[in-house]
Amino acid sequence: MTTTNTIHPTAVIEGDVELGEGNSVGAYSVLIGPLSIGDGNQIGPHVVIGTPGEDTRDPHHDASRNPITIGNRNIIREFSVIQKPCYGPLTSIADDVFLMHGVHIPHDAHLHDGVVITPLCVIGGIVTILENATVGMGAQVHQYSVIGPYSMTATGSTVMKNIRPFSRYIPYRDISVNYYAIEKYGFQDVADEIEEYVLNGSAPKDARLKRLVDQYETLHAESGRKQY
Repeated sequence: MTTTNTIHPTAVIEGDVELGEGNSVGAYSVLIGPLSIGDGNQIGPHVVIGTPGEDTRDPHHDASRNPITIGNRNIIREFSVIQKPCYGPLTSIADDVFLMHGVHIPHDAHLHDGVVITPLCVIGGIVTILENATVGMGAQVHQYSVIGPYSMTATGSTVMKNIRPFSRYIPYRDISVNYYAIEKYGFQDVADEIEEYVLNGSAPKDARLKRLVDQYETLHAESGRKQY
């Protein structure tokens, strides 16, 4: 551990925990290895990272060697939990992710760059949330789901299917376009292609969009789940 990290004296760090530089760890937080954390992360009070995944098939399994990786510049607010993998090699948080208070990140979850998960959300195991997706307050995401990049999941949603890129999922309504993400992240020049993809399933031609859509479609097919 480097001297540039600020760790509250009540925090507990156990096992093989690697910290980069410029991280802060709040009061009464618990970090259990194997755990690798990059640079510039803010970990609030009463955060727990590294407990075993909650698996009904084997609730008492040995997770002592199961690793978690966390990238750079993430914000993990109070009372959030990130659990070790059960089935795959890793539970992972990429860069610039914002987990607001009371968020549950389960075993084998993978959160890509820029994901925002708002307060009191519960994510099921083996879920992938792709870049700059936002999950609204109190949402619940079913196991094995894939949340597409730049999508928006409504407050209080129960997500039982995959959510395609750049879409807005609001229960009991047709899927719509997430125009907020189009404007925020500078996709105005390809808004027409995004609309055609979200509303009609037309494959985009723009290289940026094609990369995002291909990544999602591959994971969607592998998941074996339906989509909204």
